[in-house]
Amino acid sequence: MDFFFNTNVQLYIAAYLIGGIPFGLLLAKFFAGVDVKSAGSKSIGATNVLRVVKEKDPALAKKLGIATLALDALKGVVALLIASAVGADESVLWAVAVLAVLGHCFSPYLGFEGGKGIATGMGVMMFMLPLETTIALVVWGVMAKTVRISSVSSLTGVLALLVSSFFIHPDMAHAPVVFIVFILFYKHIPNIIRVIKGEEKRVI
Repeated sequence: MDFFFNTNVQLYIAAYLIGGIPFGLLLAKFFAGVDVKSAGSKSIGATNVLRVVKEKDPALAKKLGIATLALDALKGVVALLIASAVGADESVLWAVAVLAVLGHCFSPYLGFEGGKGIATGMGVMMFMLPLETTIALVVWGVMAKTVRISSVSSLTGVLALLVSSFFIHPDMAHAPVVFIVFILFYKHIPNIIRVIKGEEKRVI
């Protein structure tokens, strides 16, 4: 039992549980009365919240999409702020970041299913690597305006973050960053297949 009284272990568990909170599902059910897990892409992320709620209430859909995006990003930041407040070192902070993303992608509240992880990933990366994340967001914005395919925009931004991290911080241990990027791409495999087939929907 001493294992669970270890501060780092408690931080890891908290990060996973906080990361797993399905804000998109909760917001869509409470405010729009729809279940995003059974409609659209069946994802709990902001894009699917926007797409599904839009069919019922376009004005509400935008508000809930923005709220989902913000809360999914903030939950990763909150986990890191807690860890930072108790004096966790950088290696523990990176573990917390990874576990927050894993919590979102494989939520313990949804039978270990979850979202695609982009917002939570960007949240933890903004805390850990703010410059690289800013570059990623710029790339995402440009792609979102031109290509208008959410998955392509998101994954291009993720790749920009990964590549820029090697240039800006060449001496850091990149394993946590690579692992988070791997998880994000893994969760987007269905989207990648649809992009290759020309079937991925554009955001209108």
